[in-house]
Amino acid sequence: MKSLTTSPQIWQDIFNGIEDPVLMVRPDGSIIEANQATLKAAGKDRSEVIGQGICRIIHGGRWPHIRCPLEVFLANCTSKTEEVRLPGLNGEYHLSIAPIKDALGNVDKILLIAREMTRDQIRKVDYYRNAHLAALGELAAGVAHEINNPITGVINFAQILLDSNTLDPEGIEVVEKIIREGDRIATITRNLISFARADIGLHEPVDPVQIINASLSLVNHQLQKEGIRIVTDFPVKPILIRADFRKIQQVLLNLISNSRYALNARYPGCNDNKRIEITCAEQYAEGRRVMRIKVKDYGTGLPQSLLEHIFEPFFSTKPPGEGTGLGLSISYGIVKEHGGKLKVNSIIEQFTEMIIELPAGI
Repeated sequence: MKSLTTSPQIWQDIFNGIEDPVLMVRPDGSIIEANQATLKAAGKDRSEVIGQGICRIIHGGRWPHIRCPLEVFLANCTSKTEEVRLPGLNGEYHLSIAPIKDALGNVDKILLIAREMTRDQIRKVDYYRNAHLAALGELAAGVAHEINNPITGVINFAQILLDSNTLDPEGIEVVEKIIREGDRIATITRNLISFARADIGLHEPVDPVQIINASLSLVNHQLQKEGIRIVTDFPVKPILIRADFRKIQQVLLNLISNSRYALNARYPGCNDNKRIEITCAEQYAEGRRVMRIKVKDYGTGLPQSLLEHIFEPFFSTKPPGEGTGLGLSISYGIVKEHGGKLKVNSIIEQFTEMIIELPAGI
């Protein structure tokens, strides 16, 4: 009779019998082995998983210009077991990571065990994430205030030089560039302050559908020109919220702009999937009435490994030079100031859905 320690089949049965997803990977992220729970969660056969990069299986893939944080973590994995949050496999998981060393003491395999998080655990993690974003906002606002005064001085002195009429054409061009770049820095500092300490503004009863329609009227011509359709689903009767019309419109315009960018990136020409779906409905969330506005597109989508970071200041999923990384962080601050929440749900190369929840009633 074979002993347990010499029967590969018994160990394989135990491995596949574990109800949580379990994977064995190399430090470069390539998958060596995966149990049945992993295959079921990923919706794939074993032949589609073994040998693939973990980011592709767990998150659905990544973009070439942004490395997956999980891949970076594995490449620098040390000798101790770590636990990290893992969005992916159609759920939220705590991921236990245990490096396995070879005879020379080098890490050549890594064991990953994913345990699906409970609602309370997700709520707790979201609380800490919100606290982290608040701390980032305060830091950003402090830096912005320190920059604001000297940059204002630079712009003013440059304007004095420009108004002096003592510069030759080349000097005028240089000073005008200084003013333009100074104004750009000033705009960034104002945006950072807005992210941390949103201006209260005028909150008054307003129908969110009116805000959506007003926002669409500003961009409809450009969307039609690019072949992007708008599909809407609104309540029959108006449901009022108390909000700053201009600020919520700013949020919606930013979300629509992001959807437009994603759709044009995936479909440069005409396509039936080149559409933005905007819905608005009253819902109950965490025991309170909210107006839930969804802006959904079927463009490039977002790698799930990055969803934890998209509301952070200066974090951009766009290639270098194509985005400041402030749009979503400012939108997050505005929605939070209204007592609401801004959420994201996305799968790469499938869709992105931005969700605004604002307190209903006046």
